[in-house]
Amino acid sequence: MAINDDEGATGRLRRSVLRFFPRGGKRTPVERLRRLTFWSLIIGIPLAWAGAFNGIAAGGKADSEALPTLVLGLLGLIAFSAVYMRMVKAAVAGTTANREIVVSGVLVIVLLLTQETHLWTWGLLAPAWATGAALLLNRVGTLVASLGATVVPLFLVSIGDGLFPGFDRMMVAPYEADEQGLIGTFVGVALVMPSTNRLQLWFWQVVKLAEEGKEAQARLAVTEERLRFSRDLHDLVGHSLSAIAVKSEVAVKLSSVDAARAVAEMDEVRGLARQALKEIRTAVRGYRVVDLDAELRSMTAVLEAAGIRCTLETPREQVPDELATLLAWVVREGATNVLRHSSATRCRIAVALRDGTAVLEMTNDGVAGTGGRGGTGLAGLSERLATVGGAVTVGGDGKGDGEFRLRATIPLEGMR
Repeated sequence: MAINDDEGATGRLRRSVLRFFPRGGKRTPVERLRRLTFWSLIIGIPLAWAGAFNGIAAGGKADSEALPTLVLGLLGLIAFSAVYMRMVKAAVAGTTANREIVVSGVLVIVLLLTQETHLWTWGLLAPAWATGAALLLNRVGTLVASLGATVVPLFLVSIGDGLFPGFDRMMVAPYEADEQGLIGTFVGVALVMPSTNRLQLWFWQVVKLAEEGKEAQARLAVTEERLRFSRDLHDLVGHSLSAIAVKSEVAVKLSSVDAARAVAEMDEVRGLARQALKEIRTAVRGYRVVDLDAELRSMTAVLEAAGIRCTLETPREQVPDELATLLAWVVREGATNVLRHSSATRCRIAVALRDGTAVLEMTNDGVAGTGGRGGTGLAGLSERLATVGGAVTVGGDGKGDGEFRLRATIPLEGMR
């Protein structure tokens, strides 16, 4: 049972890591910006480690008595780095991490009190902490954290002599030459870096809000279209269905009294039903007709947004509505396969009408990721085209240049 628990914990950790650092596939510009923002916001970690190694180098060779303290300090620094990364992750995700702020602050205080340090060695932990905490605090909290990262080390220095031996030369050793300049620079780092980190996070939040706004706008457009369709459908067949219900009820009542009138009423019901069916088919057909040029531009924009360079070739002739709808299905399925199953960097979409046949070809250089993936989408597409005498073929382009090709052919005969 314990083994299963361990495996479960390991699996959860692995899924968590992969969710935040996905492997492979094409990343959207927003995803790439999120990752870049994360790595730029962990600047406090290299700052803290730089100070620690500077302190180790300045201290020279550690003796046997100082070694345990140094090892304890390095372990504390590792713990601080782990907690710091949790703070950055929470900030990028837009969640809170109050416990991490407190824990990392306590670690900094403990390390400052136990290590032989000065402002430019272990003392850099204070501004490093403020740089991370500022990501989760408001403006006032950021100011307080920055001031705290400045005042606390200096205060500990002022009372350290005699109380904490590690602080007796914290300010000057081994930089006696320019003590005031070093202190001023330290104060500047502690005050400026937290605000700089907040500015980077703010930029990411603006981009994230813009992306969420686009998604919300798309969902709203779909909802509005559904409402419009439901209103149109009600306006088209609502009256006919009401009349059918009334006349059917009248026919039932007349069936035992006046059979001739009952038959006449049912004949009208049949006419109304046929008219309603015709109106529904007309409405649905209007929704199913696709603007092929608009669909091609839309799919091209989607692919290019994913970092895939696209070229588009379209015929000069007018494409019949029914054919445009079928070709649009092919383009959608092809674009979906490129995005999901390949690592393509370029894609070519070509539509041509020649010799009484419409030909659509989509080629991309992501053959290694798409080869061998039949999928239900392509199977359904093949069945759809087969009903009009068309066909779909997929695979290498036959030129040996490592490209994948999806080719659809549809006879023009009977298309309207």
